[in-house]
Amino acid sequence: MAVSVLIPAYNEGKRIVDTIKGMENIEEIDEIIVINDGSTDDTADKAKKAGAKLVNLKNNSGKGRALKEGLKYVKNDVIAFIDADVGLTSREVIKLIKPVLNNDADVTVARFPKVNVKSGFGLVKKLAKYGVKLLTGHDFDSTLSGQRVFKKEVLDKIKKIYGGYGIEVGMTIDIFNLGYKIKEVDVDMTHSVTLRDIKGFIHRGRQFLDILKVLLIKAIFKDR
Repeated sequence: MAVSVLIPAYNEGKRIVDTIKGMENIEEIDEIIVINDGSTDDTADKAKKAGAKLVNLKNNSGKGRALKEGLKYVKNDVIAFIDADVGLTSREVIKLIKPVLNNDADVTVARFPKVNVKSGFGLVKKLAKYGVKLLTGHDFDSTLSGQRVFKKEVLDKIKKIYGGYGIEVGMTIDIFNLGYKIKEVDVDMTHSVTLRDIKGFIHRGRQFLDILKVLLIKAIFKDR
């Protein structure tokens, strides 16, 4: 069974080539689609030259909408979501692919190693984790991880792919509540880390609000 990879990318010209190249020797992958989410740099040109299929969005619409658009073009029944900034460590996606192909899980999610860089204070991660616990009864450490592999049937059953930074939390809740098996998998991946500066605090503030919004919607409409 072959795997399609979706990479949403916004102004990732510096990293997109390495992210694509990291997966070029994984025989299970026969399709890599980059959704260029309104980039103003050379992301699209570099992705195309690196051999990826390209889906261009005129305006920056956010990760959730980019992935939703990319799903229209996949040809396989196993689909991987990979962030554009993981660079050559994208090769670790094979660790996520194997359990799904072997029917050990319906969905796998990457669990990153701890970083030795001071970023946030953990508020966003705690909100996501406890929100998922409250609404599903499951403890899940990697709720915010964007590196995931799915059986296509799972994505077909999910009612909504949320925009903004709430996409992973919303999907995790839906997958658990639909009764599918999710497996966290340790990977040696790296990605861009937001620091304790103004830009980082603004980013995490948006994350917090987007996730809170999704959790409130899920709580209100839980039994409807």
